[in-house]
Amino acid sequence: MPQYKIKNTNEKLHEIIVKKETQEVRPWVVGCVLRNINFDIKSYNSFIDLQDKLHHNICRKRTLASMGTHDLDKFASDGPITYEAQKPEDIVFRALKQTEEMNAVKLFEIFKTDMKMKKFLPILEGHDRYPVFYDKNRQVLSLPPIINSEATKISLDTRNVFIEVTGTDLYRCKTALAILAGQFSVHCDSDS
Repeated sequence: MPQYKIKNTNEKLHEIIVKKETQEVRPWVVGCVLRNINFDIKSYNSFIDLQDKLHHNICRKRTLASMGTHDLDKFASDGPITYEAQKPEDIVFRALKQTEEMNAVKLFEIFKTDMKMKKFLPILEGHDRYPVFYDKNRQVLSLPPIINSEATKISLDTRNVFIEVTGTDLYRCKTALAILAGQFSVHCDSDS
């Protein structure tokens, strides 16, 4: 049986500040950091696959919860992360697998023709504001439950992973986080 070690720190380095306006769209957020992870091609692919399976099952196709995973070393993680809701036209970033920066309105137009992504758009459509994660420098980390930023994507070289889970069901958020973090903490150095 794997042995899990959870370290809570008093540091505010990875504090997530949740803004009031998120209550209207996706009110719950939980997160953690996996430090000194050692990915190989098999564990990396398994990490991505597990997220997809959790999104489909426990998270009920991202409606109840969704996960974002980020390379902690690719953004300003020495300050608070904010989880807020902004007007779609004001959320500007380069989404995963996109070639240019764009706002969420334009991104949704592109995703309306994408077979995989178009099914998630109704989760946010109809809301005046969309949820978004920013680092302390206002770099977008993700637009949950739709997509993460290209700037913070994880790779085989990633050593520290920030995981955020948002949703409308706190129990599902906590469950998804516990499964993902628990399964992959075994790939972290034992002193992490």
